[in-house]
Amino acid sequence: MTRRLQIMALSLLLMGAPVSLMAQSDREEVDTEMSAVSLSVSGSKVRVSGAEGQTLEVYNLTGTKVATIHLDSNEKTVTLNLQRGCYILKVGKVVRKVSIR
Repeated sequence: MTRRLQIMALSLLLMGAPVSLMAQSDREEVDTEMSAVSLSVSGSKVRVSGAEGQTLEVYNLTGTKVATIHLDSNEKTVTLNLQRGCYILKVGKVVRKVSIR
């Protein structure tokens, strides 16, 4: 029951915020108009800007947390050692669905 509620809550969060996407071959950029936090995904590398002192949380599509990374600088690039597929990234109130290739 709890897992179902987590999945439903994440789905509602993904539907609510305006997003602009730019995709170029292996690179996918995600920015929001409501926040200074931006996420860029290139292959298995994730670049986070504007989130110093916050935490990047990575969830698989079933809602299980697969990684937690503390962001100690304003711009940080991390390599995620995950299988290819879709994941949900969360930094503060910013939540995005991305594809890791």
